[in-house]
Amino acid sequence: MYTTRIIDINERERYDNFVRCHPKGHFLQTWEWGQVKKSMGWEPLPLILEENGEIRASLLILKRKLPLPGLKKCIFYSPRGPVVDIESEELCRVLFDGARKVAAAHGAIFLKIDPDVEKSHSGFEQILKNCGLVRKEAGLNFEGVQPRFVFRLDITPSEIKLLENMHSKTRYNIRLAGKKGVTIREAAGKKDLEDFYAILVETARRDEFLIRGFEYFETMWDHMVENDLAKVFLAEHEGKPVSGTLAMILGDKAWYLYGASSNEHRNIMPNYLIQWEMIRWAKSKGCTLYDFRGVSGDLDESNPLYGLYRFKKGFNGDLVEFTGEWDKVYSRFFYWLWTRILPPYLNTVRKILRAKRGQEE
Repeated sequence: MYTTRIIDINERERYDNFVRCHPKGHFLQTWEWGQVKKSMGWEPLPLILEENGEIRASLLILKRKLPLPGLKKCIFYSPRGPVVDIESEELCRVLFDGARKVAAAHGAIFLKIDPDVEKSHSGFEQILKNCGLVRKEAGLNFEGVQPRFVFRLDITPSEIKLLENMHSKTRYNIRLAGKKGVTIREAAGKKDLEDFYAILVETARRDEFLIRGFEYFETMWDHMVENDLAKVFLAEHEGKPVSGTLAMILGDKAWYLYGASSNEHRNIMPNYLIQWEMIRWAKSKGCTLYDFRGVSGDLDESNPLYGLYRFKKGFNGDLVEFTGEWDKVYSRFFYWLWTRILPPYLNTVRKILRAKRGQEE
C-alpha cells in the first residue's frame, strides 16, 4: 500500500540516503538544499512516497508565497524533481497525487518541475502528460529556472584516457597552466570562501551578470560543504587566488555549479586546470558522471554564449537536452494571473528598485 507524507528533520538522514542512492537523485533534491533555499525565502516541504515503510519516490517541494496582499496563495517548485522510477506511471501518479493534497493544504496554484531526464525519453514525457502536467515552452538559452542543455562527461575511463579524449587545445591549456606555476587546492574555511566570492564579484562585473550576496554562498558552505555535498576549489598563482569554482557532489555524480576568474593571469589558463582537478577529485570520490551544467542550445558561433559551449565541449563531454519545465496547475485563474499579469508588474517593481539602488550609490 502506498502512502505519501511530508517529513521533518528526524528523517533527514533516511531521506538523503534515498536521494543519494537513486539513479535520479540530485543535489537539488537533498534536505540540505532545501535549507539553502529556506535562507532565500522558500519553505522546503520534502515529500516521500512509501510502500510498506520503504521510500519508493520523493519530491523536494519548495514553497514561495505569492506577492499579493491579502491572498494566502503560493507556488510550488521542485528543482530537478521528482526522484522516481521514470518507467513507473503508477509511482508518478501516486507521488503527484500526494503533491496535489499538499498543494490544497497550502494554497498552491501550481507545481513546477524540471526533471533530470533527457528529452529523448518520450515514455516519461507521456507519463507526465497522463498525470496532468503541461510542458512550459522555453528558449534555447537560459530562459528556464534550471539549464535545459548541459554538458556531461563520463569519467569512468582512466585519467590518461580522459586526457587523450579531450580536444588538443584543452589538453594543451591544462598543461600550460601547470607549467606556468598554477596550483589548485580545496578551500579550507570561510576565509577561502571570501576569496572565491571576491573573484566571483570581479567576474560578474566583467561579464555583466548578477550574482547573489555573500550570505547565500555562506549558507551553501554551512549546509552543503560542511555536509560533504559540495567543495570550493581555488586556483593560485604565486600565492594569489586567480580562479575559483564551486562543485556539488551526491552519490556517483558531481556538478560544476559556479566558476569565477580574476581579470589578471587569465592567459595562464587557470580555468582549464581547475576543471581537470575537479574531474580528478570527482573520480577519487567514486563518481562516474561529471556535469559541466548549462550551455546554450543555440550552437551558432555568433551566439554570445558560444564561448561557454566551446570551453566545455573541449573536455569531450556529451551535449544533453533535458525534457524541460512542466507545470501541474491547481488553480487555472491564479495560474493565468501568475503567467500573464504578474510578470509585467514584477518587472516594473525590479526596475524601480534598481533605479533606487542606483540613486543610493
